[in-house]
Amino acid sequence: MPKPELFAQHEEYFSTAYHELTHATGHETRLNRRPSSEVLHLGDRKYSQEELVAEMGAAFLCGQAGIKQATIENSAACIQGWLSVLKGSPKLVVHAAAQAQRAADYILDRRFDE
Repeated sequence: MPKPELFAQHEEYFSTAYHELTHATGHETRLNRRPSSEVLHLGDRKYSQEELVAEMGAAFLCGQAGIKQATIENSAACIQGWLSVLKGSPKLVVHAAAQAQRAADYILDRRFDE
């Protein structure tokens, strides 16, 4: 992560941090969205889906932190870009949203399975 002072607004720093934290939950020792040895390539379907999960997770976490208004336009633009790669697969969007919610819950230490 770049230093916070390199961002134009504090909200942008947190949005980026939440995006990266959401990615980190995908590790096989956490929520296991992908093996750590799997290499994702820009523009492929798996990469696009993981980016969609991370961006949705960041948006959920920004909402929890009360900073959703400052980051919603950037998040919407990113999500729209990843959706274009996943076009024709509406179930993937629902699946990504569910994974993003699980990631946000994991980050917030919400345990619903106990």
